[in-house]
Amino acid sequence: MLREWRQLNLIKSFVTKIFPLVDRELEAYLTRLQNCPCEELRVQAQASIRGKRFHAQGGSIYALYPGVETGSFVSFVVALQTISDYLDNLCDRAGVSDEQSFRQLHLAMITALDPDQEAHQDYYKYYPYKDDGGYLLSLVNNSQQVITGHFPAYRQVKNEILALAGLYSDLQSLKHIDWTIREERLLNWANQHKPSELSPWEFAAATGSTLGMFMLAAASSSPDLPGSQVQKIKAAYFPWITGLHILLDYFIDQEEDRAGGDLNFVFYYQDRKQCEERLKLFLEQSLAKAKSLPEPLFHVTVVEGLLAMYLSDPKALQGDKREISLKLLAKGGPRVRLLHWICQKLRQKNKL
Repeated sequence: MLREWRQLNLIKSFVTKIFPLVDRELEAYLTRLQNCPCEELRVQAQASIRGKRFHAQGGSIYALYPGVETGSFVSFVVALQTISDYLDNLCDRAGVSDEQSFRQLHLAMITALDPDQEAHQDYYKYYPYKDDGGYLLSLVNNSQQVITGHFPAYRQVKNEILALAGLYSDLQSLKHIDWTIREERLLNWANQHKPSELSPWEFAAATGSTLGMFMLAAASSSPDLPGSQVQKIKAAYFPWITGLHILLDYFIDQEEDRAGGDLNFVFYYQDRKQCEERLKLFLEQSLAKAKSLPEPLFHVTVVEGLLAMYLSDPKALQGDKREISLKLLAKGGPRVRLLHWICQKLRQKNKL
C-alpha cells in the first residue's frame, strides 16, 4: 500500500505542479512566434506546440526525479522537446524530402545538448524556408544554458546523450525522405547499429524517443554521479523503455498512418499475434530494467505511465487494437489500470 501511495503522490505532483510549468514555458514560445517573419515556419512551429504538448508534458516527469531542480529541468525538457517536435514538423509537413536539409536542421538538437559548442550552425542552410526570427536559436540557447547552470555532472553523461541524439537525428533524417528509397535506407542504417535481439524496425523505434536523454540529464543533477550508474541507466532506457514508448505511439496510430501512407514500424510485424508478443516483451524488459535502477519506483512509474497514457487514447480501442490493448493493460496489473483510469479522466478534462 505504501508503494501505491508514493506512486499516486508522484502522479499528483506531476499533474498539479509540473503541467502548469510546462504550459507556462510553451505559452512563452507561442508568444515569441508571433514575431516569426516566415509564415510557413511560424505555422509549423505553432502546430508542433499545440498538437504535441503532451510530449513536453511526458518528458517533464523527470523534473520530479530526486535531486533535480524542478523549474530549470522543466525549462530544459520543454526547450529540447520543442526543438524535436518543431523539426519533426519541418521534415514531415512542409512538403520537403531532402535528407541534407534534414540533417542540417537536426544539428540544432545536437548543439542544444552540447554547451561546449558556442558557435551556431546555419540550421536552415539547405531548407527552403529560413527566417524564423531567432526562434530555433533561442530554443538551442535555452537548453544549453540550463545544462551549464544546473547539471553539475553533465560531462559524465554527455557522450551517452549525444550518442542517443545522433541516432535520433539519423532516424528523423531518413524516415522523411522520399518513400521510394526510405525503407531501404532505414533498413541498412538500422542493421549497422541494432542489437541481435531486436528487429531493425524495433531498433529504429527505440531511437525515436527522447526519454533516455532526459533521464541521463536528470541523473547529472547529482554532482556525485558514478560512471557505472550512467551505463546502467542507458542500458535500461535504450532500447527497452524508449522502444516501448515509440512502439506504443505507432501502435495506436496505425489507422491514420495507413490512411496517410505514413511510415509505421508496427506494420512490419508479421501479424497481430507477433505484435502482441513483442509489445509484451518490451513491457516485461522495461519493467525488469526499471526495477534494477536506483529509485526503482520512479522508473517503474514511468513505464507503467507510458502504458496507461497511450492506451487511454480512444484510438487504442479501435478495431483489432482493442484486444491487444486490453491484454497489455491486464499484464501491467492493478497499478497500470489505476493509472489508465487517471489518464482517461485527464483526457476528459483536456489535460492530456
